[in-house]
Amino acid sequence: MPTFLLYGDTLRHPAIRHEVPLEIMDPLLVVVRDGSPLVLTSSLEAARVREAVPGAELLLIDELGYHELVEGGLHSDDALLEVAVRALERWGVEAAVVPGDLPVAVADRVRAAGIAVEVDGPTVAARRRVKSPAQLEGIRRAQRAAEAGMAAGERLIRAAGARDGLLHHEGAPLTAERVRAEVRAACAAAGAPAPPDIMVVSVRSGGGHDPGAGPLPAGLPIEIDLWPRDEATGCWADMTRTFVAGPVGPEVAALRDVVREALETVRAAARPGVTGRSLYDLAAGIVERAGHPTQRTREPGAPLTHGFYFGLGHGVGLEVHEPPSLGLSGAEELVAGDVIAIEPGIEGIAGIGGVRFEDLLLITADGCETLTDYPYDL
Repeated sequence: MPTFLLYGDTLRHPAIRHEVPLEIMDPLLVVVRDGSPLVLTSSLEAARVREAVPGAELLLIDELGYHELVEGGLHSDDALLEVAVRALERWGVEAAVVPGDLPVAVADRVRAAGIAVEVDGPTVAARRRVKSPAQLEGIRRAQRAAEAGMAAGERLIRAAGARDGLLHHEGAPLTAERVRAEVRAACAAAGAPAPPDIMVVSVRSGGGHDPGAGPLPAGLPIEIDLWPRDEATGCWADMTRTFVAGPVGPEVAALRDVVREALETVRAAARPGVTGRSLYDLAAGIVERAGHPTQRTREPGAPLTHGFYFGLGHGVGLEVHEPPSLGLSGAEELVAGDVIAIEPGIEGIAGIGGVRFEDLLLITADGCETLTDYPYDL
């Protein structure tokens, strides 16, 4: 097993948060060698790092002359880099594998000290594919919060009336912004806040990752895609449902049936040893047979903006989008302990918009467990 070298805070660097399961705003140096973590931190963080990572060997910047370097006129950032190199030398690190987000200044300083650095993002990311029990509990809590948020959005849409092709609520047009605010408030109340760009979209939206804005249509699909984050563990959930306020027309019903068939076919096939690409191919085949384009049928070099024009899904954990990929590039096999979001959809249909469903699956030894508990009724 290679020696891993990580540097940064745990807010922006999920690889470090995986090794040190705390929110720490100041940079840490973490080395994992033979499965045992070595951590360089300050006296401010030492006690809680010891509690959170009982098997870690701790070294404090105070012990390596940080304060003396700063008092001598060295900028604090440069002093931290110097003590990081001193720590690596004390630990006898001669070569290490690092993630692609290792700061350039750190890589330059470490290499200048004669320590070889090999960038291998997939190998680093593989360390957190199998979720820890605490992370799984965090994902489950975030998923329950997502369901509470979805229910809040659905209630608002159900309570709205139709006028001139638009939804109205309490005497005013019902907007994506109003629904988004209700969804976010419910997620936060459940202990997993959702970011401001969660999606409430319809035929009136711009497509892609446009979060949606303005009045919502009556009688046409409204998609809510939300991804709240558990505050205790930093782990995310991700789910999507589609709603229609009013009768469901035959064209929308046909989209729903195709998307649901793709979802259920993928769910039945998800298990260890299956690649993300093979799951994508199952979903894409169903959509293509229904007459809609996918990334597999696009014209080379031409953008695709309708149909199943995105990937099937992605891993979820300390990042909303993390390995494994469930798309054209999904060559990695699933492993027991993966948590994946599967989100087939058909979108960008003129005059209609689209339909998408998204569930979270935990890959188990012999199949998968669906973590999402929410109906699919339009």
